[in-house]
Amino acid sequence: MTLKYIKFSALILVFFSCHQTTTNKEANYQRISIDNSLEPNPAIEDFLQPYKKHLDASMAEILCYSENAHTKTEGALNTALGNMMADAVFEMTAPLLKKRQNETLDLVLLNHGGIRAALPKGPIKTETAFRIMPFENQVVVVQMKGSAILEMIDYLKIARRAHPISGMTLHITKKGILKKLLIQGKALSLNNVYNVATSDYLLNGGDRMDFFKKNNAVYEIDYKIRNILIDYFKAKDTLNPKRDMRFIYTK
Repeated sequence: MTLKYIKFSALILVFFSCHQTTTNKEANYQRISIDNSLEPNPAIEDFLQPYKKHLDASMAEILCYSENAHTKTEGALNTALGNMMADAVFEMTAPLLKKRQNETLDLVLLNHGGIRAALPKGPIKTETAFRIMPFENQVVVVQMKGSAILEMIDYLKIARRAHPISGMTLHITKKGILKKLLIQGKALSLNNVYNVATSDYLLNGGDRMDFFKKNNAVYEIDYKIRNILIDYFKAKDTLNPKRDMRFIYTK
Protein backbone atom coordinates (compact mmCIF):
# COMPACT_ATOMS: atom_id res chain seq x y z
CA MET A 1 0.00 0.00 0.00
CA THR A 2 1.64 3.27 -1.11
CA LEU A 3 1.83 6.54 0.84
CA LYS A 4 -0.15 8.28 -1.92
CA TYR A 5 -2.98 5.73 -1.56
CA ILE A 6 -3.07 6.16 2.23
CA LYS A 7 -3.23 9.95 1.92
CA PHE A 8 -6.01 9.71 -0.67
CA SER A 9 -8.03 7.33 1.51
CA ALA A 10 -7.64 9.60 4.52
CA LEU A 11 -8.74 12.60 2.48
CA ILE A 12 -11.91 10.80 1.35
CA LEU A 13 -12.67 9.76 4.94
CA VAL A 14 -12.28 13.32 6.24
CA PHE A 15 -14.39 14.72 3.40
CA PHE A 16 -17.36 12.49 4.06
CA SER A 17 -17.09 12.74 7.86
CA CYS A 18 -17.36 16.53 7.57
CA HIS A 19 -20.45 16.41 5.37
CA GLN A 20 -23.14 14.80 7.49
CA THR A 21 -26.06 16.58 5.82
CA THR A 22 -27.98 14.36 3.42
CA THR A 23 -30.39 15.49 0.75
CA ASN A 24 -33.13 13.37 -0.76
CA LYS A 25 -33.54 13.80 -4.49
CA GLU A 26 -36.08 12.33 -6.84
CA ALA A 27 -34.64 10.21 -9.64
CA ASN A 28 -36.39 9.80 -12.95
CA TYR A 29 -35.63 7.16 -15.54
CA GLN A 30 -36.82 6.11 -18.95
CA ARG A 31 -36.81 2.55 -20.28
CA ILE A 32 -35.11 2.41 -23.68
CA SER A 33 -35.51 -0.69 -25.82
CA ILE A 34 -32.40 -1.86 -27.65
CA ASP A 35 -33.88 -2.48 -31.10
CA ASN A 36 -34.08 -1.05 -34.61
CA SER A 37 -36.04 1.95 -33.37
CA LEU A 38 -32.88 3.47 -31.89
CA GLU A 39 -31.42 6.24 -34.00
CA PRO A 40 -27.72 5.78 -34.81
CA ASN A 41 -25.30 8.16 -33.16
CA PRO A 42 -22.84 9.42 -35.81
CA ALA A 43 -20.24 10.43 -33.22
CA ILE A 44 -20.20 6.96 -31.66
CA GLU A 45 -20.17 5.27 -35.06
CA ASP A 46 -17.21 7.39 -36.18
CA PHE A 47 -15.36 6.55 -32.97
CA LEU A 48 -15.95 2.81 -33.37
CA GLN A 49 -15.32 2.61 -37.11
CA PRO A 50 -11.53 1.96 -36.95
CA TYR A 51 -12.05 -0.83 -34.40
CA LYS A 52 -14.90 -2.34 -36.41
CA LYS A 53 -12.81 -2.26 -39.57
CA HIS A 54 -9.96 -4.07 -37.82
CA LEU A 55 -12.32 -6.63 -36.25
CA ASP A 56 -14.11 -7.32 -39.53
CA ALA A 57 -10.79 -7.88 -41.30
CA SER A 58 -9.63 -10.26 -38.57
CA MET A 59 -12.87 -12.24 -38.63
CA ALA A 60 -12.77 -12.53 -42.43
CA GLU A 61 -9.25 -13.99 -42.52
CA ILE A 62 -9.25 -17.34 -44.35
CA LEU A 63 -7.43 -19.98 -42.31
CA CYS A 64 -7.99 -23.13 -44.38
CA TYR A 65 -10.62 -24.90 -46.49
CA SER A 66 -13.15 -27.62 -45.77
CA GLU A 67 -14.00 -30.23 -48.39
CA ASN A 68 -17.53 -30.68 -47.05
CA ALA A 69 -20.04 -29.15 -44.68
CA HIS A 70 -20.63 -30.92 -41.36
CA THR A 71 -23.12 -30.54 -38.52
CA LYS A 72 -23.18 -31.97 -35.02
CA THR A 73 -26.25 -34.09 -35.82
CA GLU A 74 -24.71 -36.32 -38.49
CA GLY A 75 -24.20 -39.35 -36.27
CA ALA A 76 -25.65 -41.11 -33.24
CA LEU A 77 -22.56 -41.34 -31.01
CA ASN A 78 -19.81 -39.66 -33.02
CA THR A 79 -19.85 -36.97 -35.68
CA ALA A 80 -17.23 -35.68 -38.09
CA LEU A 81 -17.44 -32.21 -36.56
CA GLY A 82 -17.21 -33.48 -32.99
CA ASN A 83 -14.31 -35.77 -33.87
CA MET A 84 -12.47 -32.85 -35.45
CA MET A 85 -12.93 -30.70 -32.34
CA ALA A 86 -11.77 -33.43 -29.96
CA ASP A 87 -8.80 -34.29 -32.18
CA ALA A 88 -7.88 -30.60 -32.42
CA VAL A 89 -7.89 -30.29 -28.63
CA PHE A 90 -5.73 -33.42 -28.35
CA GLU A 91 -3.27 -32.30 -31.02
CA MET A 92 -2.81 -28.78 -29.64
CA THR A 93 -2.89 -29.64 -25.92
CA ALA A 94 -0.65 -32.73 -25.76
CA PRO A 95 2.65 -30.94 -26.49
CA LEU A 96 1.87 -28.18 -23.99
CA LEU A 97 1.12 -30.70 -21.25
CA LYS A 98 4.33 -32.57 -22.01
CA LYS A 99 6.43 -29.41 -22.02
CA ARG A 100 4.97 -27.83 -18.88
CA GLN A 101 4.19 -30.84 -16.69
CA ASN A 102 6.14 -33.69 -18.35
CA GLU A 103 2.82 -35.54 -18.50
CA THR A 104 1.31 -37.49 -21.39
CA LEU A 105 -2.22 -36.72 -22.55
CA ASP A 106 -4.38 -39.83 -22.76
CA LEU A 107 -7.78 -38.70 -23.99
CA VAL A 108 -10.17 -35.83 -24.61
CA LEU A 109 -13.82 -35.48 -23.64
CA LEU A 110 -15.91 -32.46 -24.65
CA ASN A 111 -19.66 -31.96 -24.69
CA HIS A 112 -22.00 -32.22 -27.65
CA GLY A 113 -23.93 -29.12 -26.57
CA GLY A 114 -20.79 -27.00 -26.73
CA ILE A 115 -20.77 -27.19 -30.54
CA ARG A 116 -22.85 -24.18 -31.54
CA ALA A 117 -22.60 -24.07 -35.34
CA ALA A 118 -21.84 -26.17 -38.39
CA LEU A 119 -18.55 -26.42 -40.23
CA PRO A 120 -19.24 -24.96 -43.70
CA LYS A 121 -17.89 -26.20 -46.99
CA GLY A 122 -15.25 -24.00 -48.57
CA PRO A 123 -13.22 -21.23 -46.90
CA ILE A 124 -12.88 -21.55 -43.13
CA LYS A 125 -12.44 -18.16 -41.50
CA THR A 126 -11.66 -16.92 -38.02
CA GLU A 127 -15.36 -16.15 -37.77
CA THR A 128 -16.06 -19.88 -38.22
CA ALA A 129 -14.22 -20.71 -35.01
CA PHE A 130 -16.21 -18.04 -33.14
CA ARG A 131 -19.47 -19.46 -34.46
CA ILE A 132 -18.61 -23.06 -33.59
CA MET A 133 -17.30 -22.13 -30.14
CA PRO A 134 -18.65 -18.73 -29.02
CA PHE A 135 -17.93 -19.41 -25.35
CA GLU A 136 -14.80 -18.49 -23.40
CA ASN A 137 -14.22 -22.08 -22.28
CA GLN A 138 -10.63 -22.96 -21.42
CA VAL A 139 -8.97 -26.33 -21.82
CA VAL A 140 -7.92 -28.02 -18.60
CA VAL A 141 -6.28 -31.39 -18.11
CA VAL A 142 -7.78 -33.50 -15.34
CA GLN A 143 -5.77 -36.34 -13.83
CA MET A 144 -8.11 -39.22 -12.96
CA LYS A 145 -7.83 -42.76 -11.66
CA GLY A 146 -9.20 -45.65 -13.69
CA SER A 147 -12.12 -45.94 -11.28
CA ALA A 148 -13.17 -42.36 -12.10
CA ILE A 149 -12.80 -43.14 -15.81
CA LEU A 150 -15.34 -45.93 -15.29
CA GLU A 151 -17.78 -43.33 -13.96
CA MET A 152 -17.16 -41.35 -17.13
CA ILE A 153 -17.99 -44.42 -19.20
CA ASP A 154 -21.18 -44.99 -17.21
CA TYR A 155 -22.16 -41.39 -17.90
CA LEU A 156 -21.56 -41.78 -21.64
CA LYS A 157 -23.53 -45.04 -21.74
CA ILE A 158 -26.52 -43.39 -20.11
CA ALA A 159 -26.31 -40.08 -21.99
CA ARG A 160 -26.13 -41.72 -25.43
CA ARG A 161 -25.10 -38.47 -27.06
CA ALA A 162 -22.28 -37.72 -29.47
CA HIS A 163 -20.05 -36.11 -26.85
CA PRO A 164 -16.74 -35.59 -28.71
CA ILE A 165 -13.93 -37.90 -27.62
CA SER A 166 -10.37 -38.50 -28.78
CA GLY A 167 -7.81 -41.08 -27.69
CA MET A 168 -10.50 -43.50 -26.57
CA THR A 169 -12.51 -46.28 -28.23
CA LEU A 170 -15.93 -46.98 -26.74
CA HIS A 171 -18.41 -49.53 -28.11
CA ILE A 172 -21.74 -50.13 -26.38
CA THR A 173 -24.99 -51.91 -27.17
CA LYS A 174 -28.21 -49.97 -27.51
CA LYS A 175 -29.10 -51.32 -24.07
CA GLY A 176 -26.02 -49.62 -22.66
CA ILE A 177 -23.87 -52.72 -22.21
CA LEU A 178 -20.14 -52.03 -22.54
CA LYS A 179 -18.52 -54.16 -25.25
CA LYS A 180 -15.20 -52.44 -25.85
CA LEU A 181 -13.15 -49.83 -24.02
CA LEU A 182 -9.65 -48.83 -25.01
CA ILE A 183 -7.56 -45.80 -24.06
CA GLN A 184 -4.67 -45.21 -26.40
CA GLY A 185 -5.28 -48.71 -27.73
CA LYS A 186 -4.97 -50.37 -24.32
CA ALA A 187 -7.50 -51.80 -21.89
CA LEU A 188 -8.48 -49.62 -18.95
CA SER A 189 -6.56 -50.26 -15.73
CA LEU A 190 -8.33 -49.25 -12.53
CA ASN A 191 -4.96 -48.61 -10.87
CA ASN A 192 -3.62 -46.36 -13.61
CA VAL A 193 -3.87 -42.58 -13.64
CA TYR A 194 -5.08 -40.95 -16.85
CA ASN A 195 -4.77 -37.38 -18.11
CA VAL A 196 -8.04 -36.19 -19.64
CA ALA A 197 -8.34 -32.90 -21.52
CA THR A 198 -11.71 -31.21 -21.18
CA SER A 199 -13.16 -27.74 -20.64
CA ASP A 200 -13.29 -25.77 -17.41
CA TYR A 201 -17.08 -25.74 -17.82
CA LEU A 202 -17.25 -29.54 -17.68
CA LEU A 203 -14.67 -29.72 -14.90
CA ASN A 204 -17.04 -27.66 -12.76
CA GLY A 205 -19.94 -30.04 -13.32
CA GLY A 206 -21.36 -28.71 -16.58
CA ASP A 207 -23.65 -31.18 -18.38
CA ARG A 208 -23.70 -33.09 -15.07
CA MET A 209 -20.21 -34.47 -15.67
CA ASP A 210 -19.58 -34.65 -11.93
CA PHE A 211 -17.02 -37.43 -12.34
CA PHE A 212 -14.41 -34.78 -13.22
CA LYS A 213 -14.53 -33.61 -9.60
CA LYS A 214 -12.99 -36.94 -8.54
CA ASN A 215 -9.52 -36.03 -9.72
CA ASN A 216 -5.96 -36.31 -8.48
CA ALA A 217 -4.86 -33.03 -10.05
CA VAL A 218 -5.93 -30.34 -12.50
CA TYR A 219 -3.48 -28.71 -14.91
CA GLU A 220 -4.37 -25.27 -16.24
CA ILE A 221 -3.40 -24.95 -19.89
CA ASP A 222 -4.49 -21.30 -20.41
CA TYR A 223 -5.81 -22.08 -23.89
CA LYS A 224 -9.35 -21.33 -25.01
CA ILE A 225 -11.02 -24.02 -27.09
CA ARG A 226 -11.90 -21.38 -29.67
CA ASN A 227 -8.24 -20.39 -29.95
CA ILE A 228 -7.32 -24.05 -30.29
CA LEU A 229 -9.68 -24.26 -33.27
CA ILE A 230 -8.17 -21.14 -34.82
CA ASP A 231 -4.62 -22.48 -34.43
CA TYR A 232 -5.71 -25.92 -35.65
CA PHE A 233 -7.31 -24.40 -38.76
CA LYS A 234 -4.17 -22.36 -39.45
CA ALA A 235 -2.05 -25.53 -39.26
CA LYS A 236 -4.20 -27.32 -41.85
CA ASP A 237 -4.51 -26.66 -45.55
CA THR A 238 -7.72 -28.65 -46.04
CA LEU A 239 -10.17 -30.12 -43.55
CA ASN A 240 -11.82 -33.47 -44.21
CA PRO A 241 -13.08 -34.80 -40.86
CA LYS A 242 -14.79 -38.19 -40.79
CA ARG A 243 -17.06 -40.25 -38.61
CA ASP A 244 -15.25 -43.35 -37.42
CA MET A 245 -15.44 -46.23 -34.95
CA ARG A 246 -14.31 -44.41 -31.80
CA PHE A 247 -17.77 -44.28 -30.18
CA ILE A 248 -20.47 -46.48 -31.68
CA TYR A 249 -23.33 -48.84 -31.02
CA THR A 250 -22.53 -52.50 -31.53
CA LYS A 251 -24.22 -55.86 -31.01
